[in-house]
Amino acid sequence: MTSNDPPSALGRLLYSGILAYMAIDGFKNNEKRVKAAEASGVPAPELLVPFVTGMLFVANLGILLWKYPRASAGALVVFFLGTTPVIHNFWTMEGEERQGNKINFLKNCALLGCSIMLLDEAAKTAD
Repeated sequence: MTSNDPPSALGRLLYSGILAYMAIDGFKNNEKRVKAAEASGVPAPELLVPFVTGMLFVANLGILLWKYPRASAGALVVFFLGTTPVIHNFWTMEGEERQGNKINFLKNCALLGCSIMLLDEAAKTAD
């Protein structure tokens, strides 16, 4: 791989498949997510939830196609940093709710880590 080659197409496809699923599920369950965001104290959740879901979807396409990769990976980093500790704050929960949110928190941390690696790769291809 030279410095101008994009990261693995298969890796990007697998990563993007997960993000596309998350975004589509977010659009399908917008009301439920707005209520969860509202309960977590998110300001203007009826505006922010669909906005960040759309940002997730568009940034995901940028990674998949490797178009505007720095902006796309940067948007994913912002998405995961902004939503993960607010929505999946498992440390405030008990029982099954705690366990489910702990798993989602850890999943999002792994997806954040991949976003950071993609941001690093995007910066290298832009040099």
